[in-house]
Amino acid sequence: MDYSFSIGGSQILNHVDLRISEGEYVSIIGPNGAGKSTLLNCIMRIYRGGQGRIGIDGRDITSYSQRKLARLISYIPQQDITGFPVTVGDFVLMSRYPHMSPFSTIRERDREIVREALEITGCAHFAKRNLATLSGGERRTVSIAAALAQGSRIMLLDEPTTFLDPKHERDIFALIGRINRELGYTILMVTHDINHAALSSDRIGILKNGECVYYGDPRSMMNNDVLAPLYGTSFSFIPHPANGFPIILPEGGDR
Repeated sequence: MDYSFSIGGSQILNHVDLRISEGEYVSIIGPNGAGKSTLLNCIMRIYRGGQGRIGIDGRDITSYSQRKLARLISYIPQQDITGFPVTVGDFVLMSRYPHMSPFSTIRERDREIVREALEITGCAHFAKRNLATLSGGERRTVSIAAALAQGSRIMLLDEPTTFLDPKHERDIFALIGRINRELGYTILMVTHDINHAALSSDRIGILKNGECVYYGDPRSMMNNDVLAPLYGTSFSFIPHPANGFPIILPEGGDR
């Protein structure tokens, strides 16, 4: 990938160059307005008309139809899914659309794949509930189940734990890690959780003002030489008690 993108004359992405291997877990971090969500939208061709190239399996994404692209990549945006007045099972079944024609009937294989996705994500026991009755953490888990049922091997996630309480945040991150490690999915995730990104990712990409200012080993970026200029503030670091990995220590406040 070497890609630039502008909106209304404003440069949002400027020669962003990332190389992601199959099965990698890559996190994108950076301050607000850095272009992180825009990058995912460009990969999914929600935004079009940029300059440069985004390639998957050696082919430019412009050579794929939207349906074929959906067989390769699933996307979990920040937006909640409460606007769908359907049951959990039916919502996840809808994600099988890349594998169906407009007039085809639902196959037993499709239902089987949906059941597997619901089991893997722990959603099977509320498959008949309406989405509107679920908590925010449950709905986000259903979104991941739908991405699994879609059958693509690359999963894009845009801040998947936004507005979640600590338990659901931990559960979502654990599920994403399991999907990567046990199922071999390639993960590209935008997040503001620097500690989790550093502890869980194979590589970290850092965007600032639309440019990729760092792309590499997570441990090498956990210092103020890299992070302080990025966020405009310095951080305190301590070794993680389980593995000694440097993590950011929360501020103690004024008391």
